[in-house]
Parts: sequence; C-alpha cells; structure tokens
Amino acid sequence: MSFVRLGVNVDHVASIRNLRGGTHPDPIKAAQLAIEAGADVITMHLREDRRHISEDDIKRARSLPVPLNMEMAPTEEMNDLACMIRPYACCLVPERRAELTTEGGLDVVGRLAVLQPMIDRLQGVGIRVAVFVDPELHQIESAVSLGVPAVELHTGAYAGGNDGELDRLRAAAGRAHDLGVEVHAGHGLNFANVGSIAAIPQLRELNIGHFLVGEAMFIGLADAVRRMRSLIEAARRSLSVL
Repeated sequence: MSFVRLGVNVDHVASIRNLRGGTHPDPIKAAQLAIEAGADVITMHLREDRRHISEDDIKRARSLPVPLNMEMAPTEEMNDLACMIRPYACCLVPERRAELTTEGGLDVVGRLAVLQPMIDRLQGVGIRVAVFVDPELHQIESAVSLGVPAVELHTGAYAGGNDGELDRLRAAAGRAHDLGVEVHAGHGLNFANVGSIAAIPQLRELNIGHFLVGEAMFIGLADAVRRMRSLIEAARRSLSVL
C-alpha cells in the first residue's frame, strides 16, 4: 500500500517563543528534530497577524532538507510573500483574526474568481498548491477546477467526535482521487484517532502539529513524531491484509 507522508507543523513552538519574545524555543530546531525522527514535510502557517510563525522563520525553513509546506490565507499580501520566498508547497486556508485555530475548510465554491489568479501566480513560480477544504464533494470539485494538484481535507469535525464524519472523509478522498488530485488531511489528529484517517486508501499526506508539540512536553518531540509515524505505518499495513 502507498506511503503516507507525515508533515509536522511547528507553529506552536513559535507560539511558546512569542509569549516572552526572543529566540527560544526555535521552531527551526524543532523542525530539525522532527525530521530526524521521521517527518517528511515541515508545515508552517504564516498568519496575517503573525501570532506564531514569522517571515524570518519561513525564510530559514527553506534551508531544511525536506519540503516546506507554507499554510496561508488567500490574500494579496500572502501571495506576494509566498512568491518571494518560494516554499515547495502552499496550502490555502481560511483565516479569521478572532479564531484560536483554523475552524473549517475554505469556501472554494464562493471564491473561485478570487482564488484562480492567486493559484495561477503561485504555480507560475513553481509552488505546489493545495486547498484546505471540508469533506464536501462540491468544494472538492471546485478546488479541482482551479487546477491544483492536491486538496487537504479538514479532519476537525472527525477529531471532535462527529458521528458519520469518517464516512464523509472516505467519500471525499475517493472523489478527489477519482478527479486526479492528491489527497492530504489534517486538523485535530492525535495518537488515538489518526489510524482511521491514515487507513483511507487514497491518502498521501497527513499534517499534524498542535498535538505533537503538546505531547513533546511529556515524551519529547522526537519520540512523539516517531510514535505518530509508527501509527500511520501500522494503519497502512492493515490495508494490505484486507
């Protein structure tokens, strides 16, 4: 069964740093530890309010030995920055100043005219673009119409215990795959719930951050990443015996 990449989001290492200013703890050092422990991608969300990751963090992360996935709101400012920094990938996400974390997927259906030129520009400078969407078929179909190579499915409702959400995620992943795009997923995943998502056959990448940074306080970041990697691989192996 196909390999699933693990993207480790180090935003909340920067959140801790920013509580007191200065340079410690450094999200780049955390990224290096995660890579040594098995992370395949490093993800950073450069928010408009810069509440955690900074532009300097993003620029320094370009030198890491794995792909950098920059999450960003679809705004002109973020588009300009991404085109200047040129991470390997950008994932377009919705953003509200008052939110504690991303609350849902991007409304692609209602924003096609705004998103298309931004995506064209990003892809024109060689950035691989994904769109973060709820597991709704019409949102996935609209994202695919924009010419992106990947969609990332919002797993927040599933992680929150919403009955039936796993079936919606499976259906959404199947539809995205049938339409020819790569399927990613993330939000709210932890050791207890990652297995069912990792076992979705069409899945190619998982992005996990807050839980791993929190768990690092108890078992260390490297061990947290290794355990997550092990759980993902076990879920993939289970598919081969079905």
